[in-house]
Amino acid sequence: MSGGDTMKPAKPGVKLTHDDFLLFPDDGLRHELIDGEHYVTPSPVSRHQVIVGNIFFLVRQYLESHPLGTMIGAPLDVILSKHDVVEPDLLYVSRERRAAVLKDWARGAPDLVVEIGSPSTRRRDATAKRDLYERFGVQEYWIVDPDTEVVRVYRLSDGRYEPPVELARTAGDTLTTPLIRGLVVPLDAIFKD
Repeated sequence: MSGGDTMKPAKPGVKLTHDDFLLFPDDGLRHELIDGEHYVTPSPVSRHQVIVGNIFFLVRQYLESHPLGTMIGAPLDVILSKHDVVEPDLLYVSRERRAAVLKDWARGAPDLVVEIGSPSTRRRDATAKRDLYERFGVQEYWIVDPDTEVVRVYRLSDGRYEPPVELARTAGDTLTTPLIRGLVVPLDAIFKD
């Protein structure tokens, strides 16, 4: 497989479902369905994984002493509908919603989704996935760009994402969220090697 994102279309006009999704091979690749279309992405590069680990560690460490919810890293299927199954890099579910959302997989919208951009997913993260998360009511969506060391934060307001807040490592910005009261994450810590 090449290093890029690929889509394996079903028969024209046929949307794949979660039942079809369960038949995909366990091949180490990321399989997702967006509006019934199958997307396959190769495993991420090391810088991507370091950033995922940094964010997970920083948020998880905070949640240890402030048990407001649960942060989970990929792989974990997020089933938004029978035609929409995604695997975000990280997701957060509040303590109040945990029992309703986190069952065998995540069933329904997490409170927060984090996607780390890569050349093969950057466009889809900023368009199709952003629209999908907005439509299903993900309260907050972070798109992390390893190349520019920027985090774009989308927050839901009246069922729509507001224009993103853009935070940059070079500006010394810190990341906060009303979903995890008191959490303060310097971008320098997110992009630390």
